[in-house]
Amino acid sequence: MSTIAAEKYVRLTTFTQDGRRKETPVWIADLGDGRVGFTTDDDTWKVKRIKKTPAVELVACNMKGVATEGAATVTGTAEVVSGDAYRPVAAAVKAKYGVQYRVIDLFSKISRRVKRQADAGVGIVITLD
Repeated sequence: MSTIAAEKYVRLTTFTQDGRRKETPVWIADLGDGRVGFTTDDDTWKVKRIKKTPAVELVACNMKGVATEGAATVTGTAEVVSGDAYRPVAAAVKAKYGVQYRVIDLFSKISRRVKRQADAGVGIVITLD
C-alpha cells in the first residue's frame, strides 16, 4: 500500500488550463499496482479539470484541506472512470471509510433525485509517479 493511501484525507491539487492550482480535500483508497483512487460526482470541477489536465498532486491533510506539517507531496496522473471501471474504486473507498462513505453516498443520491439528475458517480484513478 502506498503511504498516501494510508491517510484519511489528502489534498488533491488539480490544474486549470492556464496552470492555476485548485485544491480540495478528498478521501483516498489504495487500488494496488501503484494506484490510488476516490469517488466523486461526474459534474464536479475537479473532474472537468482532470479531463483536460490529468497531472495531479496529493499531500496528507486535515478535513479542511490544510496540509499536514512535514507531509511529502506525491505526484501522479489521474483518469476519470465510470461504469465497470468505477465499481472497484467505489468498493475500495467503501471498504476503507465504511459508514461514512455510505452516508455521503446516500446524501449524494438524494440530492441528485431532488435535482432530477441521473446518478452519475465516477471514480478518479491516480497512477502515482
